Amino acid sequence: MKTYYFTITGTKYHFGKEFIEKDMKVLLKKEPDNEYDKEAIKVCLKPFGCIGYVANSPCTVIGEDCFSAGRLYDKIPDTMEATVLYKLDQGIICSVEVE
Repeated sequence: MKTYYFTITGTKYHFGKEFIEKDMKVLLKKEPDNEYDKEAIKVCLKPFGCIGYVANSPCTVIGEDCFSAGRLYDKIPDTMEATVLYKLDQGIICSVEVE
């Protein structure tokens, strides 16, 4: 198993992040038809749907060990569960376990 870390960004454009907690499970879904980013990975949570995206810019990726969506895209399947580790003012750090 390989662990990858990433940042959720853009929550302010959806439902905010106040309700997000450590150890919460979120669903990653590749979004190849996204008109702004062909490597977009949206982050979903029931019952809300999309709550944000995996950060894909040096300005939004937090920390040196977090992967951008572009670096993570080919390492994960089309949909996959991830776990919230930390909620910071700048974003939310999560991990995903890949075989």
